[in-house]
Amino acid sequence: MSPALKSIAPNLWTAERPFKLPLILGDIGTRMTIVKLADGGLFLHSPVPLDAGTKAALDEIGAVRAIVAPSKAHHLFAGDYVKEYPGARLYGAPGLPDKRRDLKFDAILSDTTPPEWHGQIEQHLFRGAPFLNEAVFFHAPTRSIIFTDLVFNVAARDASRARVFNWLTGAAGHFGPHRLIRRAISDRKAARESVEKILRWDFDRVIVTHGDVLDAGGRNSVRAAFSYL
Repeated sequence: MSPALKSIAPNLWTAERPFKLPLILGDIGTRMTIVKLADGGLFLHSPVPLDAGTKAALDEIGAVRAIVAPSKAHHLFAGDYVKEYPGARLYGAPGLPDKRRDLKFDAILSDTTPPEWHGQIEQHLFRGAPFLNEAVFFHAPTRSIIFTDLVFNVAARDASRARVFNWLTGAAGHFGPHRLIRRAISDRKAARESVEKILRWDFDRVIVTHGDVLDAGGRNSVRAAFSYL
């Protein structure tokens, strides 16, 4: 397996890359999650920059079928994958078609699972945070839940990589929504209902886009992280 991808469970990989914020905010890193579907096609969550190594690694494990921009904040590299994989379908969070008029979205994410991954990946559009409109995903075969920005898991040891960002947000050394995400949750009642729905899923692993993957104890950690609502 190419070092461009990391296998974390059967038919489940991640691609971890640097992601430098503007000015002096630092490198918060980013992660794409790849699921191989029953038909052999690949589901890509929150694409990272596409380079030759990443493309070769993806092509080695399957054909890209679904490119998912899971929130209004995670869409920067989706267009590169659309160009490289014209047969794939592009899915975006509500609001992205207005924000990215240069992209043609095949479908908008909601609580309804598209046919491409029906019965394999469940999803829920998190309520109460319209600034993000983040869709959360659950891969039942590996008991893995996939968050984008609603949950960070930046280890305290990595705080210096984005010292200013972590000072502003309090993200380092903390699992869950950081200070700015909490402020972005404008309707706590709706958010609580979303958390309750998410906690009905039988997950153990939590994959985040920023920070470390939590390999076990995920449900209790998510419950605790949102207990302030």
